[in-house]
Amino acid sequence: MALPLIAGGFAVATHRDIASRRTVALVGPSAAGKTSLAEALLWKAGAVGAPGSVERGSTVSDHDPLEKKALRSLNTTLLHFTHGEITTHLIDTPGAPDFLGQSLPALEAVETAAIVLNAATGIEPMAVRMMEWAKQRERDRIVIVNKIDAQGVNLEALVGQIQAAFGRECLPVNLPSQKGERVLDCFWKLKDDGPPPDFSSVEQAHRALVEQVVEVDAAFVERYLNDGDVDPAELHAPLEQALREGHLVPICFVSSRTGAGVPELLDVIERLLPDPTESNPPAFLEGEGGDAKPVEAVVDPDKHVLAHVFKITQDPYVGKMGVMRVHQGTITRDSQLYVGDGRRPFKVGHLFMLQGKELEEVAKAVPGDLCAIAKVEELHYDAVLHDAAEDARMHLKPLEFPVPVHGLAIAPKRRGDEQRLHDILLKLVSEDPCLKVDHVASTNETVVYGLGELHLKTLLDRLTDVHNCQVDTRPPRIAYRETVTAHAEGHHRHKKQTGGAGQFGEVFLRIEPLPRGSGFQFVDAVKGGTIPGNFMPAVEKGVRQAMEEGVVAGYPVVDLKCTVYDGKHHAVDSKEIAFITAGKKALIAAVQAARPCLLEPIVNVEITAPENNMGDITGDLASRRGQVSGTRGDTTGALTVLALAPLSELASYQSRLNSLTGGQGRYTIAFSHYEAVPPTVQQQLASKYQLKEE
Repeated sequence: MALPLIAGGFAVATHRDIASRRTVALVGPSAAGKTSLAEALLWKAGAVGAPGSVERGSTVSDHDPLEKKALRSLNTTLLHFTHGEITTHLIDTPGAPDFLGQSLPALEAVETAAIVLNAATGIEPMAVRMMEWAKQRERDRIVIVNKIDAQGVNLEALVGQIQAAFGRECLPVNLPSQKGERVLDCFWKLKDDGPPPDFSSVEQAHRALVEQVVEVDAAFVERYLNDGDVDPAELHAPLEQALREGHLVPICFVSSRTGAGVPELLDVIERLLPDPTESNPPAFLEGEGGDAKPVEAVVDPDKHVLAHVFKITQDPYVGKMGVMRVHQGTITRDSQLYVGDGRRPFKVGHLFMLQGKELEEVAKAVPGDLCAIAKVEELHYDAVLHDAAEDARMHLKPLEFPVPVHGLAIAPKRRGDEQRLHDILLKLVSEDPCLKVDHVASTNETVVYGLGELHLKTLLDRLTDVHNCQVDTRPPRIAYRETVTAHAEGHHRHKKQTGGAGQFGEVFLRIEPLPRGSGFQFVDAVKGGTIPGNFMPAVEKGVRQAMEEGVVAGYPVVDLKCTVYDGKHHAVDSKEIAFITAGKKALIAAVQAARPCLLEPIVNVEITAPENNMGDITGDLASRRGQVSGTRGDTTGALTVLALAPLSELASYQSRLNSLTGGQGRYTIAFSHYEAVPPTVQQQLASKYQLKEE
């Protein structure tokens, strides 16, 4: 929606009063129709001339070329519209679990999390997860049942499923009628006065809502019992309390395709959902760790500024842009703001509201506004912006993101592009808290970790299509280790004569295993000067080289004590290079004699899936050398399996889990310890290394 201009050419939104703001995040599973619903809301509010289409790539929300190609949301998108006296900030989020790094931060920017369900598919795992996270962050919640006009849907049964999964506090505030062609309000209307709803009745739904709301206020309970009803116009305060406390979760019905229920949803947003002064305050903390103390932001435009950056974008034209929610104070052009505990402030040059990809410059932002600041390199995800020195230690309680466990080793196709690839990856990681890049020194690989195969595929598409950076990929090399299980001795004499001064060095050493995780110990036990002290660092260097390069299969040797106890030198021919070589080969000989073994990383695995899939999952884990240690259940009927498994056995595990659970399973892993590999595995790895060495 175009904003009116004021002097100087800057736009200012109308109805800047804080109480006239609503902030809503559309969250939930893929194919629930969140983007189409956002388009319908923009259209009914008059912000666009006609609703866009996901299939035609014409939506305001899915403006990214990759989104148009994939026909699905891949990013969080900000939208806004003004309807009546209310300005609503709307966030459209991706529904795939792979993009939780985009959708979860949206919960920090809004008063209300709207969980959107597909009437045809019902309650899907992503809806359950988003409902749980919204509840944990104490957001007001609303359930929106979309696609109510789909063939063969049973909306009455779906309401029962919603209440079974999320609680009896989930109650319809409107009801579908004429097989989803219309939607009837049940909060403001006291009885049926037109076509009947498809199930229940307006009077029954209204009574259930009022009874649920008045329960939070004893005075209203007494009035309701005495008078038989309460005017809904008087229920604003207890209604907001019920929403804050999770005592009421409204259910709305819409069809984003036909527009049925969209005007009623606008009415719910404007008349029932909270403004910034009526919701639970954000979870600000001051200090770190156990010393952190909760601090409440005050929704007051005259206080000092507190704003939270919940999204970073790297726009090719605008540059780095931080998208933020203002919680306290007023930000204007020329405001001087600090980023966290940074000591130097930056000056706000331009302040934008976002309408998809369009930037609309505004004069100021007050509590409840979602806006963006560009070209400030210090900005980062989760940063707190402030203008007072005493707020330098303020931060929001961290979100618990899923651990990125799907790794992909990546390298540029063209030599010389390594630094460019590194820079691009850092930009992409800055936009998504669930992307991680590691350089694994032991394998000399750059590995990108994400939440799933779709997550990593999208990353690769951005590298090639957006940044024109061609790469080669391969599964990451497992970081095996080598160690010894017995005491042994090693000896090597390095002697080389080339006509002039030669090379000479001789080393005797013994090795012994150390407890797992102890690392490496080097002991100089030489007596009588058989190896002069100035050559001992060269011996240690050779030993460490052998350990880094590996002996059995080319992996680093760990948990070893090496004692050099004797040797020989030559007054003329002894040099550092001679003792480096002698130390290295003496160590190799000792390891080969000390019953060496390979160690593999073992990870803790947590697999969550429907209960009826547990037999297949535990059987599959056993075939992967996994050991189940326990299970735990939740209120949705899902079970979580706790297990230990070798990391090497979990390559592409999400694909296997999808096939076992029909796409309803998810898992996380965390490193536990190293453990000896079975003899057959060690033999396979050692034979590959030997072939490589020949």
